Amino acid sequence: TLDHLRACIGQDVQFEGQQCQIIELLEDGPTLVLSCITASLTIQPDQHGEAHRRVPRTLTLPVWDSSGEKLSADLLNLGLIKQDR
Repeated sequence: TLDHLRACIGQDVQFEGQQCQIIELLEDGPTLVLSCITASLTIQPDQHGEAHRRVPRTLTLPVWDSSGEKLSADLLNLGLIKQDR
């Protein structure tokens, strides 16, 4: 449920070999937002497109797969949700 995912905000997870932290749950989608702790910093442009600072890489992971019927494989790989078999 969204409440379960919301409770995971702040939790450290492994995603594609990188240490990340869950920083947000966007309910539109819904989508999890991860901040990569161990990845190299990326340059963040301002509203005019000019680069002024380096920030951790951010990733968004959809909660549902493309059909909208099953949880996405990326979400399941984080180990936040136990699958019923």
